[in-house]
Amino acid sequence: MADKANKYPENVPGKYYVDNQCIDCDLCRETAPNNFRRNEEGGYSYVYKQPTTPEEEAQCKDAKEGCPVEAIGDDGDQ
Repeated sequence: MADKANKYPENVPGKYYVDNQCIDCDLCRETAPNNFRRNEEGGYSYVYKQPTTPEEEAQCKDAKEGCPVEAIGDDGDQ
C-alpha cells in the first residue's frame, strides 16, 4: 500500500500520488497517460496532473489497482 509520507516530491498536490516503491514498470503511464509521467533520471513515475474528468479518474483508479507494487496512493492532499 502506498504511503503518502514516502511520495515523490514531483507529485502535484491532490488525491493521487506515487511513492518510493515504484519500479518504473510503465503501467500507470500507459493506463493514464494524461496523469502520470516518468522521472527520467530517477527511473520512476509520478503524478503530474490530477484527474479532472470522469475518464481520467477511472484511468487513475485502474492504474492504482493494476500497480504491481502498490506504489500509487489515492489518499493524498485533497
